[in-house]
Amino acid sequence: MPMTGSCHCGKITYTLDEDAPANAMACNCSICRRKGYLLHFSTPDKFTLHGSRDDIQAYTFNSHTIRHQFCKTCGCAPFGEGEGPNGPAVMINLRCAADVDLDALAITHFDGASR
Repeated sequence: MPMTGSCHCGKITYTLDEDAPANAMACNCSICRRKGYLLHFSTPDKFTLHGSRDDIQAYTFNSHTIRHQFCKTCGCAPFGEGEGPNGPAVMINLRCAADVDLDALAITHFDGASR
């Protein structure tokens, strides 16, 4: 069943053509640590953005390989886009996904601070 998510105000919504994951990644890099992301990685062909990209602002840092996308109105960051180890990737912030039981997720910790 497709997974959906949004920013707080609802201007940024998406559908991901995948079932909700059982696993998530918690990264300790400077932005993920500050924002508290729990991430799920997918591919752009499974991701559909609803609404206008005009409502989105991107933030990049360090190697600029990931565009952290956030809503210009409410500031929530429901997803990111960029290059993963296997090519183009979409990073879903599971804290902004609907119907995901965050307490049931198996969390893998990634040491992004050392990269």
